[in-house]
Amino acid sequence: MKLDIYVNYKGVCRQAFYFYEQHLGGKIISMQTFGEMPVATNIPENRKNDIIHARIEIGGAVLMGADIPNAEPMRSAYLTLRFDSVEEAENIYGLLSDGGEIFMKMEQTNFAARFAMLRDKFGASWMLLCE
Repeated sequence: MKLDIYVNYKGVCRQAFYFYEQHLGGKIISMQTFGEMPVATNIPENRKNDIIHARIEIGGAVLMGADIPNAEPMRSAYLTLRFDSVEEAENIYGLLSDGGEIFMKMEQTNFAARFAMLRDKFGASWMLLCE
């Protein structure tokens, strides 16, 4: 058994996954649009390029996603990245927080050399931890 994470994006799944691939060292494994489905007869024209299912591997974990028009931003759950160096944590914090919303700025805590909580510009919530 394996535990994977599935995130619904409000029309920006493709952009999010390409961003994560480029900046987080991820590797997109698959990405399929609604229009590429074997039987795509009832798909509205404006949804044919939306992602029905995507899969990316980041740091040994699997993140999957889709474009869902009424998706809400993540609440009370976080994608968590753990870092070996303060420099790497601060670099990724800068990338993910740009255009997003910071819940807790990156700083040293009693349990970590660096810790931060934020929501990226795509609506995914992240916890960054360098112990």
